[in-house]
Amino acid sequence: MKLKITAGPFIFDAVLETARAPKTCEAFIKQMPFDGKIVHVRWSGEGVWIPLGDHDFGVGYENHTSHPAPGHIILYPGGISETEILLAYGGVDFSSKMGQLAGNHFITITSNLDQLAEIGRLTLWEGAQSIRFEAVTI
Repeated sequence: MKLKITAGPFIFDAVLETARAPKTCEAFIKQMPFDGKIVHVRWSGEGVWIPLGDHDFGVGYENHTSHPAPGHIILYPGGISETEILLAYGGVDFSSKMGQLAGNHFITITSNLDQLAEIGRLTLWEGAQSIRFEAVTI
């Protein structure tokens, strides 16, 4: 499934990683369109995240990583730290104040990768930005 992600003033095309993270993708699809606010990460490096508190997607770990590549979006399903969605725009070592974490890589951005660092800088210096995930109908 293809997605359109609008983050601040930037628009990205993306794909759901349904073969690698089927349960996470299925849970996320049920909540689309998905709207949130991204803020800059505190401990993880070059990324932005959507803090989701105790929101329960009803999934465990699958296709999980602590080092998402730029353009990878991961879902941390909660447990040690709060539930969150993280978008890597550069080097990320996914962590919280509780220590190292791993999240499910379930979305990959496929366009405008050169603008990822811009959304990171904007969020760092200007504050929280809106983000919206929508399914693309062909």
